[in-house]
Amino acid sequence: MTIPADAVEEVRRRNDIVEVVSSYVSLRKAGRNYVGLCPFHGEKTPSFTVNREKQIFYCFGCGEGGNVVTFVMKVNAMTFPEAIRHLASRAGVSLPERRLTAAEREKVSRREQIFEVNTLAEGYFRRSLHSPAGERARAYLKNRGLKEETIETFRLGYSPEGWRNLRDFLASRRVKLELAEEAGLVVKGQKGGYYDRFRDRLIFPIHDMNGRVVAFGGRVIGEGEPKYLNSPESPVYVKGRILYGLGINREAVRREGYAIVVEGYLDLLTLWDRGIKNVVATLGTALTRDHVDLLRRFADGAAVVFDADEAGRKALSRSLGLFLAGGLPCRAVVLPEGYDPDDHVRAFGPEGFGELVAKARPAVEYYIDTVFGTRGAVDMDRTRLRESLSFLAAIENPVERNLFIRRIADRIGVDEAVLKREIGSTGGEQQVGAPERAVREARTSGSKADPLEVELIRIFMENPGSVPLSTMREALGYYESEELRRFGGRLCDLPPEKIGADCAALLDGLADEGLRATLLGALVTRTSQGEGDLERYFNDACRQIRRKWYRRRHRLLRMALLKAQEEGNEGEVRKLLEEKERLLQEEKEEAPKRRNSEVDHGKGS
Repeated sequence: MTIPADAVEEVRRRNDIVEVVSSYVSLRKAGRNYVGLCPFHGEKTPSFTVNREKQIFYCFGCGEGGNVVTFVMKVNAMTFPEAIRHLASRAGVSLPERRLTAAEREKVSRREQIFEVNTLAEGYFRRSLHSPAGERARAYLKNRGLKEETIETFRLGYSPEGWRNLRDFLASRRVKLELAEEAGLVVKGQKGGYYDRFRDRLIFPIHDMNGRVVAFGGRVIGEGEPKYLNSPESPVYVKGRILYGLGINREAVRREGYAIVVEGYLDLLTLWDRGIKNVVATLGTALTRDHVDLLRRFADGAAVVFDADEAGRKALSRSLGLFLAGGLPCRAVVLPEGYDPDDHVRAFGPEGFGELVAKARPAVEYYIDTVFGTRGAVDMDRTRLRESLSFLAAIENPVERNLFIRRIADRIGVDEAVLKREIGSTGGEQQVGAPERAVREARTSGSKADPLEVELIRIFMENPGSVPLSTMREALGYYESEELRRFGGRLCDLPPEKIGADCAALLDGLADEGLRATLLGALVTRTSQGEGDLERYFNDACRQIRRKWYRRRHRLLRMALLKAQEEGNEGEVRKLLEEKERLLQEEKEEAPKRRNSEVDHGKGS
């Protein structure tokens, strides 16, 4: 479906960029702007900037920027129509709809089709939970003590016994079973038919940050293996990038300042049911760097729940490296032997679990104590020392790594220099800090355009109705940057209201990414001049650009003259001297115009 331009404009106008971005990134006010940690690259110091007045964002670390639609497209990997529909739904804007033909339906993105199929399946599972067939599942949830509010909030469901229940339902809705297979809802049999993946299981829908269903988890009721069954990865679902419950609990995480990270669906649901809302869960996989980066958007730290056994120690080692690399402080919540979070909160209540979290030690301290024990004990276990050296070599931040080395050296009674040499021999030193270097390179790379030419474009974009078009067009003729000259010319051809409506969309017309990033950065950070100063500032910039143009022309003529003289080309020398004379005369004639202009402006001030 083609979305009309006026509908797109209405959607953009009704979605304030600060409010939308705040759904994904914790922002704080900083002067005219709002700043936070960039969701598009790893960073520890906020360089992601949002300007409410101009409705644009820009990251000074990685160069990503744009308007509210661009942001939603980038952060959710959406197409333009998907982003518009999402923002329309958010703002309560009705988009023109019509039934698609069969040919048009084929053209709809695969991702969008899978979202639609998942939504159908979620509704089917929820109805099944409340049907007679779902009696055992309802009894199971009641026995777990989950409130109806929890069941509804997380949209739990049930997949009935049988091999073709969901399959037949989807077929009745004219869903292609090949698409349902790609979504992970049905499985293709050896003889070519399809059967349900989830059978007689409690169903946990998995949602992304926008509330869209991306996958499902199923727990067997009673005996059976596997105990938990999850959707396979699909075009809309990568398990290492999704945290169960974060979409629902992100405001609680933001409010508390940290997230409690558990492993299972029911661990999360039981804690949430007992009033502990700032909790998220991994999805049958180990914690990943993407998980840490996702948490960092909303939290200042994490409290990760570990078992006290050997498996828990290894999980701590893996997770700690990720948290250190991601720059997110982490505490280790170690459960008493024989307990999981579900058991603990049932036995000791939310207060008891909360006390356990409050007393949790920094994961760094717990790791050192667990791995190295008491001073000198490491002599008994060289395997753990080698494991730790590899761990240390993988810490990207050099400051964090050196602090860690110092503490371990003190604990085991080894000189720091010895540990550093050992780490270097693992090959880790050469790789340390690569992400930081990449970010620094991205920050320093960009446009080589004259800052004054960029500044004049910025002034015109911010004050299109106040800047004389004739003066702007004349100034563009003196631009060194061909692309900026063309871009400025296109701006001059637009109505002023069109220029001021959406600066970021206009910048999409720039092919040079460096120029686009430079202009976005200027629009985000610089303050518009007051009306009294604008004319003087604009005309002064125009004069400076003209002077630079004449200096460039004189320089080029001098170089050409020297070359012609060295080659003994008298004809070329005469031609260049005549051109130089014309240029000097032109510049001399320009001077009175500039002086008269300055006098006129002075009288008017």
